[in-house]
Amino acid sequence: MPFPPSPRARSGPRRRSLLAVGSTALALAGCTAGDEDSGDPGDGPSAADRRARARAARDSEELAGRYDAVIAARPGLAERLRPLREEVVRHARAFGGGPKASPSSSASSAPSSPSAPAVPGNDRDAVAVLAAAERELADRRAKALVGVPGELARLLASVAAAGAAHVYLLTEGDA
Repeated sequence: MPFPPSPRARSGPRRRSLLAVGSTALALAGCTAGDEDSGDPGDGPSAADRRARARAARDSEELAGRYDAVIAARPGLAERLRPLREEVVRHARAFGGGPKASPSSSASSAPSSPSAPAVPGNDRDAVAVLAAAERELADRRAKALVGVPGELARLLASVAAAGAAHVYLLTEGDA
C-alpha cells in the first residue's frame, strides 16, 4: 500500500523561485531603457516603438498605483505585496518610465487616481483585484508582442511572464 503524500509537500513552483525567475528573465532580456543609442541616428527606435514603450511604462506605473492603494487601505498585506510592487516599478523603469516613490509616500495620493479602483474591504478581495489587474495587463502585453520589433518584444514577453507569475503568487501561491 503506497504512502500518502506528505501534507507539507506542495506541488508547483515556490514563491521565491517565481520571483527569482521573473527578475532573472528581465535581466537576461537586457531590460534597460537606454540601450537604443547605438550611434547611428537611423538605428534608434521608431515613433511606434517609443509610443509602445511609453504605454507599457504608463501601464506599469498605474499598476504600481493600484498596489499602493491596496497597501494603504490594507496595511496587513504590505509585507506580501511590497516585493511585487517593487517588481512592477522596475518594469516601468525598464520601459523608460520615471522612478516612483515608495508606497509609504505615494499611497496617500494613489486612491484619488482615476485609474485606481476602490479597494475592497477585505484582504482576499483586495488581492483578487490586484490579481485581475496583473492578469489583464499580462494578457494585453502578450497580445502586443506581434506588433513590436525584437528587443521590445523580448522585454514585453519577459514582463508579461513576470505578471503571470505575480498572478500565481497573488492567487494560488498564498497558501
